[in-house]
Amino acid sequence: MRIALLSELGRFEPPSAEADGQGLWLSAADAETATGWSLKPEGLCRGTVCIPAPPADRDAYVRGGATNIAAFWRRMDAPIGASAAGDIWALGEPAETRAAELASLDAPDFALPDIDGHVHRLSDYRGQKVFLATWASW
Repeated sequence: MRIALLSELGRFEPPSAEADGQGLWLSAADAETATGWSLKPEGLCRGTVCIPAPPADRDAYVRGGATNIAAFWRRMDAPIGASAAGDIWALGEPAETRAAELASLDAPDFALPDIDGHVHRLSDYRGQKVFLATWASW
């Protein structure tokens, strides 16, 4: 079964992905590509932040060269969701990360095409005043 993984870095179909009930197992390389977090002896790390696997339950987090991304995501208290079939997984950012970003008032960079198909990035207009109008149907 092919597994699609959605994270803040985009959509990935890691070749090493295996799902088993509550676990999503990826090779260390695929985990880093899909999430930006890398497996190190001290745990799953991104920059200077590391989330250790509990020593008593390490096999639920790391097995051979594979990482249970779902277990680490739950340990970080970050939102995670999977389809009933286990073939689509979505990994969200922890609430405190999102809250810090919202408090900063810095809009995340994004790219959208204009009516002529030319792609514009928000970062292209850095240093200029930009008016962003958004809406939602709910």
